[in-house]
Amino acid sequence: MSEARNVSRALKVLAALGLPREQRNERSALCLLALLNIKRSDGWERAEAPLIGITPVMEFSLNEYGKKYAPNTRETFRRQTMHQFVESGLALYNSDDPSRPVNSPKAVYQIAPEALELLKCYGTNKWSESLKQYLSVRDTLSTRYAKQREQRKIPVQIAPNRSIDLSPGLHSELIKAIIEDFGSRFVPGGKLIYAGDTGEKWAYFDKEKLTALGGSTGLTRQNA
Repeated sequence: MSEARNVSRALKVLAALGLPREQRNERSALCLLALLNIKRSDGWERAEAPLIGITPVMEFSLNEYGKKYAPNTRETFRRQTMHQFVESGLALYNSDDPSRPVNSPKAVYQIAPEALELLKCYGTNKWSESLKQYLSVRDTLSTRYAKQREQRKIPVQIAPNRSIDLSPGLHSELIKAIIEDFGSRFVPGGKLIYAGDTGEKWAYFDKEKLTALGGSTGLTRQNA
């Protein structure tokens, strides 16, 4: 069947790109096909670069490849596939609006331009050479995209010689104002114990200070 053929091809592509074994599965293959908008009867030369969110990716998997995922697996898609795609430089996150909060329901992904050009060659006599060239600069591309993501983060001064970086968005701007403005004005000399982040729950946590104040010593990153 054509559905199985494209899924199989996507799995081979993920292996050729060196994605970890944990991301070389049917879910990740379908995510890649959704990022490229490659439907069941499409050839890879027709690959596109739509902006697409997690729920539309799951809908694409069902409508085009007959694979249904439960709504409560959205976080698995995000954390166990799309996050790794972004980290590797294969996909971009919120490329239309980099300032969009991480937890925004409008969050979208898009295949990276360099990856799109490569994957259009899949199945042609240009594939091997194009893959070799792409892999030779992939680390550079990944580093470049990572630096761009870092530059969008919001720095927050939590002590005279210490700062943390929060994910972009109004929520982080509010946290910054609370710590730097409200805190310094109304709690002078106060010490920060915890600051959350929409991208990383534990942006900052001083367990020793919490314990010294009589707080729960059972509070950990795993069970919070």
